[in-house]
Amino acid sequence: MDKKALFQQVKRALVIAKKDIRIYYLKGPVVIFGILFPLFLFLSFAVGRNLGIEFMMPGFLGMVLFFTATAISPAVAPMETQLKTLERLMSCPVTLPTIILGDVLASFAFGIVISLIPLMVGLGLGISIYQPVVLGLGMILAAFCFSALGLLFSVAPTSNTSTIMMLSSMVKFPVVFISGIFIPLTNLPDWGKAIAFISPLTYFTDLARHCLQTSGHLPVWVDLGALLTFAAVFLILALKLHQKTMPRRV
Repeated sequence: MDKKALFQQVKRALVIAKKDIRIYYLKGPVVIFGILFPLFLFLSFAVGRNLGIEFMMPGFLGMVLFFTATAISPAVAPMETQLKTLERLMSCPVTLPTIILGDVLASFAFGIVISLIPLMVGLGLGISIYQPVVLGLGMILAAFCFSALGLLFSVAPTSNTSTIMMLSSMVKFPVVFISGIFIPLTNLPDWGKAIAFISPLTYFTDLARHCLQTSGHLPVWVDLGALLTFAAVFLILALKLHQKTMPRRV
């Protein structure tokens, strides 16, 4: 593919992302699920424990980014299959990677924008960001990683969104509890750390603790490298699996 054709596909991916945000993301339930649910879940753990905002913010920020970036992306393909809009999209001069990239970019943008809200609130409450560049890079990698993970949930060629959302919830909720959000990695036993290391959310939470508490467990470069690796693996898997299942949707 030459540079001009590649540029055209990137532009089309941005159009698909804009369409996804307009149709699927700018909805009240998505914002509520992305912010209020993590807030109440975290408060149920924090109330009565005399925990400072510096301890709470890294975990809460990780939960908000994780839930918003994976809120709707698993359901986009099933919903478009059900509405018969996927056939029209695939008849356009776009490649499957362009469609996948557009869906990922929509989730990525939504996750970044929504996660800035609790970060701004935290700054207003007096927290400090000791490594702003590292935190910004970590949020970008994590949002892209979680968005690609959301696309993995939708590989099954079904138009039943409830099935896909149930599957994604069965994965997302355990991930939250094994990722060092409620108990920092430093305080976990060895077997707990071994489990936590299989979750990409673990590395962003640890990175956020570096940047907001200066108390991360792993080196910063390990957290960033792990997020980059997970993002690449999830994106490649999403492309490969959707190539197999997409023809069965139309």
